Amino acid sequence: MAALARWCVRRRLVAVLLWLLAFGGVATAAAVTGSAYSNDYGVPGTDSGRASQLLADGFPGLGGAGDTIVWHTTAGTVRATDVEQAMTRTLDRIADLPQVASVTNPYDDPESPLISEDAHTAYASVTFRDASQDIDAAEARAVVDTAEAAETDGLQVELGGGAVALTEAPGGHLAEVLGVAVAAVVLFLAFGSLAAAVLPIATALVSVGTAYAGITLLGHAMTVADFAPMLGTLIGLGVGIDYALFIVTRHRRGLKRGLTVAKAAENAVATTGRAVVFAGATVCIALLGMLILRLSFLNGVAIAASLTVVLTVTASVTLLPALLSYIGPRALSRRERRRLAEHGPEPELPTGFAARWSAFVERHPKLLGALALVVVTVLALPTLGLRLGTSDQGNDPEGTTTRQAYDLLAEGFGPGVNGPLTLVTEVGGAEDRLALDNLDASLRTTEGVSSVTPVTYDSGGDTAYLVVVPESSPQSRSTSDLVERLRSEVLPRAEAGTALDVHVGGVTAGYDDFADVIVGKLPLFVGVVVGLGCLLLLLAFRSIGIPVKAAAMNVAAVAASFGIVVAIFQWGWGSELLGLGSAGPIEPFLPVIMVSVLFGLSMDYQVFLVSRMYEEWLETGDNRRAVRVGLAETSRVINSAAVIMISVFLAFVLSGDRVIAMFGIALAAAVALDAFVLRTLLVPALMHLLGSANWWLPRRLDRLLPRISIEPPECRAAHERLAAATDAEVADVLAEEERQRDVRDTTG
Repeated sequence: MAALARWCVRRRLVAVLLWLLAFGGVATAAAVTGSAYSNDYGVPGTDSGRASQLLADGFPGLGGAGDTIVWHTTAGTVRATDVEQAMTRTLDRIADLPQVASVTNPYDDPESPLISEDAHTAYASVTFRDASQDIDAAEARAVVDTAEAAETDGLQVELGGGAVALTEAPGGHLAEVLGVAVAAVVLFLAFGSLAAAVLPIATALVSVGTAYAGITLLGHAMTVADFAPMLGTLIGLGVGIDYALFIVTRHRRGLKRGLTVAKAAENAVATTGRAVVFAGATVCIALLGMLILRLSFLNGVAIAASLTVVLTVTASVTLLPALLSYIGPRALSRRERRRLAEHGPEPELPTGFAARWSAFVERHPKLLGALALVVVTVLALPTLGLRLGTSDQGNDPEGTTTRQAYDLLAEGFGPGVNGPLTLVTEVGGAEDRLALDNLDASLRTTEGVSSVTPVTYDSGGDTAYLVVVPESSPQSRSTSDLVERLRSEVLPRAEAGTALDVHVGGVTAGYDDFADVIVGKLPLFVGVVVGLGCLLLLLAFRSIGIPVKAAAMNVAAVAASFGIVVAIFQWGWGSELLGLGSAGPIEPFLPVIMVSVLFGLSMDYQVFLVSRMYEEWLETGDNRRAVRVGLAETSRVINSAAVIMISVFLAFVLSGDRVIAMFGIALAAAVALDAFVLRTLLVPALMHLLGSANWWLPRRLDRLLPRISIEPPECRAAHERLAAATDAEVADVLAEEERQRDVRDTTG
């Protein structure tokens, strides 16, 4: 690490130019090729997946996006002559648009089911030539503009569907700008130097910008969700600014000790840079743990987010030292430079609130530890009610056309019309056809079914489907119960004695299957991620207790942050006020992605906090001093880093995207709990209570394990001396600490 930093400082112009060249080249390639994102939640082998495949093979014309135009009158009816003429002209214009494959006109059938019983609401289906992920927003905008042009004082026109949602996608980068602005203010307050405050932001922006363009290119090689670039930006800005902050802080400390600019930068990368690389590795391992689920949708998210983290770490240990050498002593504030010139180098001792807080935790570990546990437990309780499912356009903010269309359809035709189920099967002969006709009648009497369309056969008569409209909304538990009832009771009876194998598809069925697959693989996934993280900590800190505590803290942070997400998004506590729409279930993929991201980010603070304690422990062998000094020296920078990361994450609530807002709130909550409750309160409290047992590792295991060094070379030498102590000496240390603890407990 020191050699890398030395090269970047000496060849600073080359280092900066290489990064700018990489950024410009990747960004240009991304602009030329364009994006190719795909939100394919299908899971091969599931019932809904087979239904979707059969439908695509037998009815290729249904492969395009299907959106809806809804119109509503308050005075008069939609059958009024002026309304009929206006909407017929509008539908004809939309049908003539080049990207539209077909449009259904309810006025073509006097008994059309597309007109509500009270005749105040009607809707038409618009089928595009391409799937929604392949439709350009401008093409969808043409349909929206044409439809909305028909609105009058007495006629309301709204649109819903995946293609229409593209026109409501948030534009601009307000969330990123706001998050970066808050981070800049915090950095300036922490450093007192504008130059030092700008560097972490510049480093993060270059690396995240390169990653954003790289994710765009990645979409052409594999399935990448459309929210992956935003998620990568969210994670990259948070960890990128934080990693740079830790290195700049160490660099400034070296300048205050009288080191030259080059030596201070080299020392910062050689010490804190090691922790940054290690922390970044844990984040990537946690993210790449999603690959074991073997879901193409999550594979793209995992690789995209990991790419962002890798680039931010690389920029922190290469681009940042080069920039530090450019600003020279201006990394210190004017007052700090003046004091250094007048009084010479001085050791930077922890003072103020950080030192007082560290001493306070040392005196009251039991009380503060119990308080932290209570806080985390209370926040985690809503997680017990977590329900995975499909949040749909009924959860969009009230003012959007997609939400208005959703509500008008629910009021005029029942909530189930927003999420019909599709039953698809291969047909073998006359017996199968007769069974399907009987199934049609049987479905109409099934509990939870509102209506059923007649059976539709493909041109060869080999494949058939029918549409079932539930009585409940797509995201309702009742609709999920209906899916299960169809699969376990209704359809097996209809298939008996025939060659039929009817599969249930549709939005709710697809999300339910996706959720079942995720939940089934979640224990393995969590076990692998936690196990690998603990192994890394075991190798780095040569301790059994450190990784065990880290795993417990990370699980606590994840559970508490999920509790907050459930309260806001599933229970609806403040979701409308935040502009995030109404309450609804949590997306099935969210737990996996959040466990990966949160576990990785939680390890960051564990590494930075414990690595400093470990340095002190190796130098002194005094656990109480190691915990006290480590907390006092790192709590301020950890808290500053946490404020920056929380600000960046919360800014993404303004993105207007429900999924990204979930990520932002969950990550912000987890970081707040991690920094202000777990790492600066519960972890040091437990470490004080455990004493030297924190650093215990069986000697035989210590000899067998390979060494991964976070601490600088001088501390490694101290570790070797400490490891040479006999078992009797270690036992004496433990006995003495136990005796001192008994004395303190006796004296109050």
